[in-house]
Amino acid sequence: MRITRRSFLKIGAATAASASLSGLGWPHAADASQNRLRIRYTKEFHTICTFCGVGCGIICHVRDGVIINTEGDPDHPINEGTLCSKGSSISNISYVFDEAGRPKVNPKRLTKVLYREPGGDSYQEKEWDWALDAIARRIKETRDATFEVAATVGDREVTVNRTPAIGWLGSAFCTGEENYLFHKMARAIGVIRMDHCARL
Repeated sequence: MRITRRSFLKIGAATAASASLSGLGWPHAADASQNRLRIRYTKEFHTICTFCGVGCGIICHVRDGVIINTEGDPDHPINEGTLCSKGSSISNISYVFDEAGRPKVNPKRLTKVLYREPGGDSYQEKEWDWALDAIARRIKETRDATFEVAATVGDREVTVNRTPAIGWLGSAFCTGEENYLFHKMARAIGVIRMDHCARL
């Protein structure tokens, strides 16, 4: 069979049309209810990925207070819709899907304080108030015991107001504004050793 330019265009158009229709579910129109989009009836929220300091944009689809789907934000100037493997699975921090495809709370997500005392071999569940008080008390005790007002540099003494015994590790699960406030607080109490988990 001789293929002319006109017949080639007809075959190409028919192939493209059939591929498009099969992608829409035709000829299985009766099974259309099984192929509904997961994000149907959801509300979009735009946020920033929490895994590192790059600041990629993410669109979260939420239905009844549950994150149904996350995807890269194509209008975001940093990632332009792309996400790394960690950013692509960000919804699994809170929810995972069961065998039927329904979201359920991730059973591996920690929601309580686990404390292991020095020399202990197991963790104990503690209240958040207890943990915050213990952290504040230990920071104050360490700062008071190691605070340096002045240090000798060469042949002169300079004011330093620092504590070399405390290190501060920033969190990628916090926003840039939150990390800014943490940094200001750490500097205010004299912490000089700071880093961020996104750089490690």
